[in-house]
Amino acid sequence: MTKITPQPGIMDIALYQGGQSHVAGVEHVIKLSSNENPFGPSPKAIEAVRDSAATLHRYPSTDHASLRNAVGARHGLDPARIICGVGSDEVLQFIAQAYAGPGDEVVYTEHGFSMYPIIARMAGATPVMVAERERKVDVDAILAAVNAQTRIVFVTNPGNPTSTMISQQELERLAQGLPDSCLMVIDGAYAEFVDGFDGGASLVDAHENVVMTRTFSKVYGLGGMRVGWGYAHQSIIDVLNRVRQPFNLSLTALAAAEAAVNDVDFLSFCQAENARLRVWLSDELAKIGVPSDPSFTNFILARFADQAEAEACDDYLKSQGLIVRRVAGYNLPNALRITVGDEEACRRVVAAITAFKEGAA
Repeated sequence: MTKITPQPGIMDIALYQGGQSHVAGVEHVIKLSSNENPFGPSPKAIEAVRDSAATLHRYPSTDHASLRNAVGARHGLDPARIICGVGSDEVLQFIAQAYAGPGDEVVYTEHGFSMYPIIARMAGATPVMVAERERKVDVDAILAAVNAQTRIVFVTNPGNPTSTMISQQELERLAQGLPDSCLMVIDGAYAEFVDGFDGGASLVDAHENVVMTRTFSKVYGLGGMRVGWGYAHQSIIDVLNRVRQPFNLSLTALAAAEAAVNDVDFLSFCQAENARLRVWLSDELAKIGVPSDPSFTNFILARFADQAEAEACDDYLKSQGLIVRRVAGYNLPNALRITVGDEEACRRVVAAITAFKEGAA
């Protein structure tokens, strides 16, 4: 028997399960399980990927300056205070690696992104789950859980898989209530789907212990490229860059992301279509007895009478070539997370759930 053992906490990590993409025996499935952009990436990003092929023998930049400048210009942020990662997941990992360890605690909410406890355990810290209230982040519950050992608080806003969000005032109240020794991390993977929301950038500017993360995987349609970024006080960025590998992003990924962030017209199209179809999908499902909270993302959380009905509906959807996401692992056993697809996909979802409900009645 091997005497080689992993660090404490590693074997407590539950493996992350991505959204299903295949159904045995069913062809031509529509994948609505991973909140991907149904319109794909910007045509300009695709062109940038093709153009990058001629220089694949070259190492990418180590400072990501061109992409950071493009992101900064797009959002009105200081590029020097931006860090890029392999998806926003890697930026979150940098934060835990740099600021949490054995004996420390990392707070997250019960319906928050499932990578938070994994990332905490990777750093040797103890993850602490806090209850939400009606599928929304509860600021008072978070503040009650914070103690002298708390080093990081992760807040997903808008939430995944809930699709809900808390107000700027509530985020400010949380930031004000945390000790200076604790980082508040606002995970804004879905921020682009909310009109007028800066993802937490203004809070970063107002508080030295607030960090904002964003991704190119959702509205920009670059999930396969794995590019994300974070924005924080300069002192924090300087720390995070010390644990970032110098060539963590490929030349191709950097080129695709920069082209995507500069294609404002395609971004606006994706945002408008998502907003239109999101309302239609939730309204049509509500009419047949499948409610959902107002969504601020590119998915809805459809609620059923109980876990049995949710799972039966999921099985029926799969038989119709529609793959959505069960979220019992997020303490939401009676719900299904459904990505807002294109119009055809949304209409097929409504038709299939209608048929399921009529058959179950």
